[in-house]
Parts: sequence; C-alpha cells; structure tokens
Amino acid sequence: MKKTNEDWDFLTGVLQEDFQMVKDKFDRSVDFSYREFEIYDTHKAVVFYLDGLINLDRIDMNILTPLVSSNDITLQSPIVLQDIEKKILSASVASGESLQEIMDHVLSGGTALLVDGVAQALLISEKSWEKRSVEEPTTEVVIYGPREGFTEDIRTNVSLVRRRLKTAQLKMESIKLGELSQTEIIITYLEGIADHSILKEVRSRLDQISIDAIEDSGYIIELIEDNPYSVFPQVLQTERPDRLVGNILEGRIGIMVDNTPFALIVPITFFQLMNSTEDYYEHFILASTIRCLRYFFIFVALLFPSIYVAVTSFHQELLPTNLLFSVASARESVPFPVFIAALLMEISFEALREAGLRLPRAIGGTISIVGALVIGQAAVQAGIVGAPLVIVVSITGIASFMFPSYSLTGAIRLLRFPMMFLAAFLGMYGILLGVFLILSHLVRLQSFGVPYLSPLAPFNFSDLKDVFVRVPWWAMKKRPSDTGKKNPLRMGRWLRPQPQKRKK
Repeated sequence: MKKTNEDWDFLTGVLQEDFQMVKDKFDRSVDFSYREFEIYDTHKAVVFYLDGLINLDRIDMNILTPLVSSNDITLQSPIVLQDIEKKILSASVASGESLQEIMDHVLSGGTALLVDGVAQALLISEKSWEKRSVEEPTTEVVIYGPREGFTEDIRTNVSLVRRRLKTAQLKMESIKLGELSQTEIIITYLEGIADHSILKEVRSRLDQISIDAIEDSGYIIELIEDNPYSVFPQVLQTERPDRLVGNILEGRIGIMVDNTPFALIVPITFFQLMNSTEDYYEHFILASTIRCLRYFFIFVALLFPSIYVAVTSFHQELLPTNLLFSVASARESVPFPVFIAALLMEISFEALREAGLRLPRAIGGTISIVGALVIGQAAVQAGIVGAPLVIVVSITGIASFMFPSYSLTGAIRLLRFPMMFLAAFLGMYGILLGVFLILSHLVRLQSFGVPYLSPLAPFNFSDLKDVFVRVPWWAMKKRPSDTGKKNPLRMGRWLRPQPQKRKK
C-alpha cells in the first residue's frame, strides 16, 4: 500500500489548519481524543492521542499542568519547542514536522502537542495500555528452570532478554512490518558471535515482506522459511526467554514480534526441535536418557500404526505364534479391514485431541481422556475394532506428546497417515519407502542455509555432544560450528571438577 502525498504534508504553523489535517485523518474514530488549552494565556495549543493507549492521569500531570501553570516561557523565541520541552515531565520527547510522523507516533500509543505559530509538533511518549503479566509458559512446561514466559508486550519481552544478557554485545534492531498494522519486529543477536551471513539473510527476508498486517509471529514464519511446502518446522517458536537466550548464545538469531508471546529462532536443525530447555538444567545422565527416549518414541509416533497394519495384513509370520492367535481372535468379529479400522481410530483420536484443546480448560482434558476411554471400550465391545488396535493407537498418541516442539508434533501426526496408506498397500516395503522419502527430504532441507540434519548430515563429530545425548557442561567448550564459528569458544578449557584428595 502506497502512502499518499498528503501523508507527507508538513505542518504550516497555523494551529487550526494543522489540527484540521489531523482530525481529517482520524475521522469517524471514536477513540481519537484531544484537549485544547492555552500556554500562558497567550498561545493556543492542543494535545491529542488515542484513548486507551495512554494514561490520562500522566497526561494531566506531565503535560497539561506544567504548561498551563508556566509563566516563564517566551513563545516568540525561535527555540520555543525546546523551552516547552523543558517544562514537560515526560522522559521521552521528540519533534516532528510532517503529518506522517505525527500519525505514526499517535497510532503507536504516543501523544502529540501542537502549538499555534510553531511549524513542529512535540511527540511525547506516554504509552500505557492493558497487558498480561509475566506468567509461566503453557506450551513449554518444565519441572526445573525459570517460570517466566513472554507476553504480548514486546517491551516486556525485551526486558526479559536483557535481564539475562547484561552485555552491550546484545543488539536489538527494530523494524516495522505491515502497511496497516505497523507491527514492531525486533531482531536480536550477539555481536561478535552471530554469523554475519545469516544475519544479513534474516534482514533481507524480513525486508522483502510486503503485507497489510502482521498479527502473529506465525505470519513471519510462512514468509521467511526456506521451503514453504515442507511440513517440518524450519523456524523455532518459543515462549521461554531462557530458551531464546540459550540459542542466541550459540550464535543464532532471535525475532520478537509485538502482540504475540512467541519469539522466533533461526536457523534451526531437526535435533534442536527434539531438545527441551529442561535438558540443560538436569543432570546430564538423566537428561541424556530422556532424550534417547524421545528419539525412540518419535519412531513409535510415526510408524507404530503403520507397522501394525503391515504385519497383520502382509507379514503375519513376524509375530510370535501366541501373539498371532491373540490378534487373530481379537479381529475375528471385526467387519472392517485393519487399515480402515486403524484409520478410523486415528481420526477419532485426533478429533478428541482437538476437542480437548478447544473446550474450556476446566473440562477439556477430562473430556478428551474420558472420551477416548469410553469410545475405545465401546468400539471393542461392539466389535468395530480389536483391542490390540486400541492399544496401538493409545501408545502412538502418548508417544506424540513427548516432543518439546508442538510444531514438530504436528508434522509427525500428519505424516502418520500417508505412512499407513503405504503400509496398507505395500506392507513393510511401503514403510521402508516412506522412511526413505522422509529422510531424503530432511537431507535436502535447510534453515537459512544451515543443513536441517546437521551435524549428522553433513557429519561433524565435535557437534554430536548435544544431539542424541548431552555431555556435561564442562565438556561443551565450543559453540555449534554452523552458527558459532565466528567465536567458537564459549568457556574456559579446564572446568572439569577436580575434587581435592583428603590429607591423611
């Protein structure tokens, strides 16, 4: 959307004409408010703002009262705005000469002051609106670690990051996206650690965005990711300031978006999506064990229903005799092929999961769990599905809840269905074909130029210390080579604990 020539009109210094231009812009806007008054009973002035975005008490105390009660301002001086500014008690005051500057400031929650005979406006920052307090993240729950999560206010989010990195190397670059929304986007990184080529690519992709409004960070993801047709996430979303800071320390780049509690991290790898923030707060042996369980259960979540369909339909010889008889007897009265029954159960489970998310929180979890139990038991008793299939679907559903990244969970849930189709028509050969296609896609996939399966493909032995297992902190001396090669060393070389021997 192109700005009109009127947007760039400069103030004339005639209060009535200048303010009329402003009122024309805010025509039919019920929240546009203004107050007319006189400075030292000689010069007319008007202060205007959008109601709901400012604090009225602070307007009275910091602007109106000091100016109305002042008696030592010489408005005939060419530096009249500087004289007025000295009387205003607000911490942030600037000046603007064009209508567009004034509009941008007021629409962002600021206050503007026009004085008759002055061809400039004072832009005063008295922003104050309702916002949610800092609470525990709901999508990334941990037992150990901080309980702070991002909010919808970008200034609060910036402060949460600044509190954790008290260094001038932490840079915060602000841009605005959305022709109508003018949403503030902040690019944050550590100077001297972040790779300049990646940072340049991030700036370039954000600069190319031309859209009417940005309402959430999800808009940004679809506009900057490398492969928009891939179901695998190529940008990491997080509600946790500590997770964002941890990735910034490794040389990655954060993107914070106003009006959303989810910050973005680029570039990422598949293995980064499998890591939880809590892995770095627990003992490394326990964290590594849990991480290995996640990698095992990702195959369960993706392949378990497909393997059940393939084995019961084509490869019964793979089952032990007793188990084969048990599965056969359970399916004796089932009227549907195993693939149709499995498909119906998976769709029902996904419907219950979504219903649990959309229902009020107080009853959503109860409805989803009780509904699954009741429907599963009723389906078995009615002979629609066999009991083994209910067990398979239940284990698959539990396995899909183990991944720290919800976006990765969605990708696995989606791929489960084509894998079942391949298993139904080609058996185990279809499963192998599906796994090969997924792996070949992951090998080709990149996130801002970084290979998605790095450091496994291409292989880098030194970076495996934080992939399938997490080595102790004293052994992670270097940053990942893909993002931290500019400043690889992150700690001293001799930090391994060395207990002193007891003297005899």
